[in-house]
Amino acid sequence: MAKRKPDEPPKGAPAWQSTFADLMNLLLCFFVLLFSMSTVDAEKFEMIAASFSQTFSIFSAGATAIGDGVLISNGVSQLNELDKYINSTGKMDEGETISEDLATAQEEIEKAKIEESEELAEKIQEAVSENNLNNEIDIDFTAQYVQLTLKGALLFDSGSTQIKEAAIPVLDQVGVILERYADSTVEIEGHTDNVPMSGAKYSNNDELSSGRALSIFNYLIQNTSLDPALVKHSGRGEYVPVADNSTPEGRTMNRRVEIKIYNALSSY
Repeated sequence: MAKRKPDEPPKGAPAWQSTFADLMNLLLCFFVLLFSMSTVDAEKFEMIAASFSQTFSIFSAGATAIGDGVLISNGVSQLNELDKYINSTGKMDEGETISEDLATAQEEIEKAKIEESEELAEKIQEAVSENNLNNEIDIDFTAQYVQLTLKGALLFDSGSTQIKEAAIPVLDQVGVILERYADSTVEIEGHTDNVPMSGAKYSNNDELSSGRALSIFNYLIQNTSLDPALVKHSGRGEYVPVADNSTPEGRTMNRRVEIKIYNALSSY
């Protein structure tokens, strides 16, 4: 009986292979077209490469170790030089990179803040002198703020948060100064001496200092155009003395209200 001859496979590549090859060619053309339309800023590329080199401490000229030899193959001899190398690349022992440019920028910012506060302090001091309030208001400044210190004996009776009538003209002038020069946050802090409270409305100096700061806050908000959202008040109690509490004079100095006017460059 005759046997059927096996069918011969079709000649040439399979149909799917041709379709796949066409697809690859199209994709290749597509990416070549995209690349041809793109542009590379050589200057920016060099800046990025330099930044990576400094940040990750890439060895120059393809070096693979510190010194002349290979770090591992030379054993621990080069490990002794590792700290020196790290410091020479501008890093601290903990790996924190120190940038001279950053340090310089921070110094410039701090200098600008000091100058801003000093200029503001001079203006406020001039206003205080014009109103003959030098004996009632002391002025200091830092890089963050200008501080007006008012004596507690001027503002309140002992153990009280009620503002004395004699202090009203002083607070009115302070309000004028704040309206004129306070462009950002104002903070009112109440301070006391360390003498314990007894037989008074407030049980301790923390409550008393907070109540006094709040009284000054309420008066200024009610009698000036200050934005309440920019004025803070807090009681610091006896914990931030400026003089020795063991003497009557020192306790008098510690009973005070401080008003801090933060400058425009402040990070507060």
